[in-house]
Amino acid sequence: MCSRYYINEESVRELKKLVNETDQAFGQKEYIRDIRPSEPALVLIAKENKLHSQEKLWGFPGLKGKGLIINARSETALTKNIFRDSILTRRCVIPAAGFYEWNSLKEKASFYSADSPVLYMAGCYSHFNDADCFVILTAPANESMIGTHDRMPLLIEEKEILPWLLDSARTEEFLLKKPHELKKDMAYEQISFPLS
Repeated sequence: MCSRYYINEESVRELKKLVNETDQAFGQKEYIRDIRPSEPALVLIAKENKLHSQEKLWGFPGLKGKGLIINARSETALTKNIFRDSILTRRCVIPAAGFYEWNSLKEKASFYSADSPVLYMAGCYSHFNDADCFVILTAPANESMIGTHDRMPLLIEEKEILPWLLDSARTEEFLLKKPHELKKDMAYEQISFPLS
């Protein structure tokens, strides 16, 4: 599960190199922050085979208008009516410097890449109530997440961004992809000692 992520100045500098030169959205200071469900955020989409950023709201309205759906399980998303059409025709990439996750003791950890200032999280979007909304796809946790949570964002590499966005024939392959390893920072972690 992913319920909060962040963008920092280093990730914005990297994204400016990646996104179409005419797209200045990533230069705006209000996007350098923690991003929470229901808030607007920039996502990457493809137009005419080029990357562009667009602002969309994080979360699909819940069933019967109650709550917010912020994640979709990658391995079952194509079987769910609420996600199927979006995954087949409206895929996006959510860039982040990293994301937060909490363990069973409610201790917060930050996860990020050791090799790149940007994580690329796979997602999809749709239109609800006069707004474009996105969800982040999640996958089973890999070794870097086990011990903190059993799910994590479905991560793709920079070279896979356009194939994820444009190549529908590879969608199912991406949905079953195992995310790469991440670094973890934890401000505080409870340590238990055996009783003697």
